[in-house]
Amino acid sequence: MATLAQGPNAQRYNRNRRSQIAIWWQEIDRPTLVLVLILMAIGAVAVAAGSPASAKRLSTSVEKLRSLHFFYLHMRWQLLGLAAMFWASSLTKESARRFGILLGAAMLFALVLVPIVGSEVNGAKRWLRFGISLQPSEFLKCGWPILLAWIVSWRARDPQIPVVGICFAVMGLLGALLMLQPDFGSTMLFSGAFLVMILLSGIDVKRIGMFAGAGIAGLVLMYFTYDNGRNRIDNFLFGGSAFDQVDLAQRTLLNGGWTGLGFWMGTRKMALPEAHTDYIFSVIGEEFGLLACMVIVILYLAILTRVILRLVDEEDLFTVLAASGFAAQFGGQAFINILVNLQLFPSKGMTLPLISYGGSSTVAMCLSMGLLLAVTRRNPFIQREKFSLRAIGDMS
Repeated sequence: MATLAQGPNAQRYNRNRRSQIAIWWQEIDRPTLVLVLILMAIGAVAVAAGSPASAKRLSTSVEKLRSLHFFYLHMRWQLLGLAAMFWASSLTKESARRFGILLGAAMLFALVLVPIVGSEVNGAKRWLRFGISLQPSEFLKCGWPILLAWIVSWRARDPQIPVVGICFAVMGLLGALLMLQPDFGSTMLFSGAFLVMILLSGIDVKRIGMFAGAGIAGLVLMYFTYDNGRNRIDNFLFGGSAFDQVDLAQRTLLNGGWTGLGFWMGTRKMALPEAHTDYIFSVIGEEFGLLACMVIVILYLAILTRVILRLVDEEDLFTVLAASGFAAQFGGQAFINILVNLQLFPSKGMTLPLISYGGSSTVAMCLSMGLLLAVTRRNPFIQREKFSLRAIGDMS
């Protein structure tokens, strides 16, 4: 009797579940989702190509790593990342907003703890270890655009709230916490996303000049106080030795020509540090050719273009700002990594989003893309008015 009684409930649950999936599929930005999955598939192949070089480099007399050691680990992290992305993309816009605010605030608090109880690796203190290793700055990328968009959107409800001052104060706090680690690369990335979002919010041009001046002053201060950053800038401007990481990366990238040497046929990658993470773009160039690198650049541009097109007829200020922030972070990280591999930008220690090997960075990037998909969900049958910056008033 119990089984018969539960039958109708189970059927209703299954119907509701199918209905929710159908609604998600209708509202989700499917082209962006497909492009993200393509990049992750390319990443799996690329990590398999770069894994032998890193495994050999990191093997010791005590422990010899298998050639595909990092590939197997990467597949596990990718599965976890996919779960996080699909879960986040299933959230309603309101739920994604709440989750992003809580996550952003929690990671800001975690960054306060890093200088106090954080673990130091290679001269930088960026990790918290409480049973598991956590890099707060990686997961802050998931909440930063939403947190900032939420603060800016207060102005639409109450023009008297000094949202500009609050945003600059939060950005100043974040920059100071990141440079205490020190992490100049992440500081640049978050500042770039901040600048894009503030520009879209309609801020007065004079304040943009103030922000630019503060950025230049911070760069000068970093140059004279941060030895590692100064050395990287000097090597980029005046040239380093033939064995510098960036020089090796460029040589590796160009070694494959247009079509590449073939999978696992690369030779220069064996001398390349971080072949499976920071310099995986060079490994792709050597083994699959410059044409493959061109395809990857096009895929990144396609995602950014798709996000912009998605926002063209969006009337909600929060959605425009949050999605633009996610796109700025994603595109900024991708092209900084690519420019470093091309020796067109100083080395920053950034991974290639959705392609490089990573633990928390892979999960965090997938979660970010899931939240991007969540905040841009829309009913395709509802006609929308186009978004206008004039509608939100003067931000000066």
